Amino acid sequence: MPVDQGVAKLKYLLIDLYGYETGGDVYTRLQDKIHHYKKLHPIDLNIAGELTERNALLITYGDQVKEAGRMPLQSLAEFCTRYLQGVIDGIHILPFFPYSSDDGFSVIDYYQVDPALGTWNDIDRLAQDFHLMFDAVVNHISIQSEWFKQFLQGQPKYRDYFIEVEKHIDLSRVVRPRALPLLTEFDAANGKRSIWTTFSTDQVDLNYHNPEVLLDVLDVLLFYVEKGARYIRLDAIAFIWKEIGTTCIHLPQTHHIIQIMRLMLDEVAPYVKIITETNVPHRDNISYFGDGISEAHLVYNFALPPLVLHTMLTGNADTLSAWAEQLTSDLPGGTFFNFLASHDGIGLNPARGILSPDEIDSIIKNVLKAGGEVSYKQEPDGNHSPYELNVNYFDALNGAQPNVSQQYQVEKFVTAHAILCALCGVPGIYFHSLFGSRGWKEGVQLTGIKRTINRQKLERGKLEEELSLESSRRFQVYSRMASILKARAAYPEFNPYGGQGIISGNPAVFAVHRFLEEGKRSILCLHNVSDSPQPIAIDVSPHYHRPFMGIKEIISRQVVVLNKKAALTLKPYQTRWLLLEA
Repeated sequence: MPVDQGVAKLKYLLIDLYGYETGGDVYTRLQDKIHHYKKLHPIDLNIAGELTERNALLITYGDQVKEAGRMPLQSLAEFCTRYLQGVIDGIHILPFFPYSSDDGFSVIDYYQVDPALGTWNDIDRLAQDFHLMFDAVVNHISIQSEWFKQFLQGQPKYRDYFIEVEKHIDLSRVVRPRALPLLTEFDAANGKRSIWTTFSTDQVDLNYHNPEVLLDVLDVLLFYVEKGARYIRLDAIAFIWKEIGTTCIHLPQTHHIIQIMRLMLDEVAPYVKIITETNVPHRDNISYFGDGISEAHLVYNFALPPLVLHTMLTGNADTLSAWAEQLTSDLPGGTFFNFLASHDGIGLNPARGILSPDEIDSIIKNVLKAGGEVSYKQEPDGNHSPYELNVNYFDALNGAQPNVSQQYQVEKFVTAHAILCALCGVPGIYFHSLFGSRGWKEGVQLTGIKRTINRQKLERGKLEEELSLESSRRFQVYSRMASILKARAAYPEFNPYGGQGIISGNPAVFAVHRFLEEGKRSILCLHNVSDSPQPIAIDVSPHYHRPFMGIKEIISRQVVVLNKKAALTLKPYQTRWLLLEA
């Protein structure tokens, strides 16, 4: 967007949020911030801004690997440098700020590194080798934060930083992500106050009706850019604007705020990417692309984890294929952040409307049989419905069949992630997935929190010992996943904005055709999602005009002889990515 258009739009958005006089004043102050920042930090023209096939991120906690006598961020940096260079190019360090609950997502101070993890120097050390994603947890803040303490003390600046609601107000339309009270009562200097707490009693929601809150949060984003963030993840952003009498989710004002953030970052650091985290049905989720150039650069592909799980459990890719066929039409200019597992569970809401209620119930039964848990949310009518599966993804795929071989389990797990990597977008691989962890049931018993099952912290020495054993599950998963990620990074056909076609044929095979230009070189990605051999014959003649001889399989680097029908048989849970020369 040209600078003058961006300036005009920024002013319009602020006036629409806050009225002509206040919005105009906020616009002037924000412009001053932008000019001041650019004077101190001129744009580095040597930093590439476009996403490519080489981009892939590890999702990890700052203290994921621990060792005696070392700060966790230092251990993480050394571990990642040893095992991940050439495999992934970015790291999403989950909130590494001082916090009071929710494993980091109840932030006490946006400007500090948790001293239990390390320092900003340690973050900078990681940024030397990897592009970093920072979390902007700006829907809410900890009740131990200075902002909230000042509010309770009645300090004028913070008087309207949080959302007070009288108890008699009807909030029945508000969408609830968890089965917890929406309001929490606090003792303040001027009496008891009922405050909006969407996620927990320790996480108080910020009041963006007050423009001072928005300006302070924009300062936080600028600080993160200064500290090396190349991606900024907007956590729980769908809930950020509250309007009594509405659902308080996906409101137009929420989209306005994201557009303001995008315009500011495009001006000061056009290489920084915004990624929205909205664990909601797919159609609502993709609304955060805006028109493709105005909101998120990337959107979490929340429908993918439950759909791939359903596919691998049933051995049938028809639903996944039908859904994936329309993915590129959902990308007006951005791209997806594709993932299967994270620090949270597997959201079910994104799959509703794609999978039937019976199919979702079947997934739930498999996860419970595999030793997982189910979390519930409260509906407007007061009933509770399944919201999230709390389970390690390896266990979700294999836990209900504990007697099959390790090789079988690894093949199934790796093929699920090959599907993730084949699709249009940027892969995000959770630490416990890349290194073949199982669920930590003891952790759930220790904390009483279901999500803990997939949040175990690991001792570095023991982890590296297991990775040195070729017979270990960790080595087998890591080595196979690394091969897939390296193959993906080597071919521009996997560009996040590149062409993608889904090829129907055998329902037990998920087949993706990746290309830059129709009729040119492409890659045919075949994934057997079943436990039996599967023949597949795919007609690629509309795109290619000579017989195939000695086709290269780019993951194993083996040679496969195909005819014009591309006929071959895939072993159970086998992945083959075939390079097709035009």
